Amino acid sequence: MKSIINFKNIDKVLFVLSVIAVISCQPDNLGVGNGLVETRALDANFTITQVTDENNNTFLFTADNNYLTSHWDVADGAGFNLGKNTKQVFIPDAGTYTIQHKVTGVGGESDIVTKTLEVETSDPIAGNIIRGGKFESNADIAEWTVLNISESGTEWTFAEGKATVQGGGWNQKGIYQTVDVIEGLTYKVDMLVSSTSGVQNTWFEVFASTTVPVDGSDYSAGGAIAKFSTWGGCGTEPFSWFLTVGGCDFQGEQGKFVAQATETIYLVIKCGGENLKDGVSIDNVEMRVVQ
Repeated sequence: MKSIINFKNIDKVLFVLSVIAVISCQPDNLGVGNGLVETRALDANFTITQVTDENNNTFLFTADNNYLTSHWDVADGAGFNLGKNTKQVFIPDAGTYTIQHKVTGVGGESDIVTKTLEVETSDPIAGNIIRGGKFESNADIAEWTVLNISESGTEWTFAEGKATVQGGGWNQKGIYQTVDVIEGLTYKVDMLVSSTSGVQNTWFEVFASTTVPVDGSDYSAGGAIAKFSTWGGCGTEPFSWFLTVGGCDFQGEQGKFVAQATETIYLVIKCGGENLKDGVSIDNVEMRVVQ
């Protein structure tokens, strides 16, 4: 049996269906969209509490109110992530952190509250124990002392979040700071090293020793724990790498040393050579305990 469509009535059918569709899509009350809106004022305010146990760098973020969703940005570079009304975070490094909490209510309405968290000291085990290693402020720069090995010809400058050494004539200079270490622990020193031009006949070395740096004297106490030099085959062309990855002319594992006692040592970074061209810059200087 064949199906027969009556085209005489099809216009009437289409009209009825269109009316039904329009009526079904209307909200219950005109002017309120889909009828689902947040009826209370959103408030993403939260409190920050330091967890008072052995983990002094652990913090608890607690939302004041409960909402459909709660997202946290804990300054770890990951942005907002879905969480609960509380968020516990371990922050190993000293510094200033921007913490944000975002809540979302019915209908997609949202509110964000931002607070600043000051972490005063780095965790002695997991944290970066170098102070001012990002060179972002006058306070960072003040953590470093220039070691005037050569009287002139090579200089360190601090600008745009970097420490840069320029010069040549076979002169060299360094920068240093004191660091407290714990006997028996293995530490690793690293930093981002870069040059927009590359260098010529140049050395760059890092030391960790109890020997006090003295102006007018070279520094090689304990031997370099990390380095690169153009004689080792790197640095002659523009570069940007972490020293422990791109460094060359070094025997052993770059950057690692074992503390021989619980004491204060000097981290010394020096550079010199025939022609540093546009200079060698460092940033993100770190010293952390490793396994």
